[in-house]
Amino acid sequence: MFGLFKKKTEKEKLNEAYKKLLEKAHIMSHSDRTAADKLMVEAEIIAKKIDLLE
Repeated sequence: MFGLFKKKTEKEKLNEAYKKLLEKAHIMSHSDRTAADKLMVEAEIIAKKIDLLE
């Protein structure tokens, strides 16, 4: 309850977006490989941003 109004840091937001993209890419890989590859590229870009924040 105490963390209810706590704002997320930039790193937490990026980690969340990264995980969502990886999940989407995994689901898409079963039906459309090119779309999955594009999602993986977006995820890698976010991963590089996370590394820069550290």
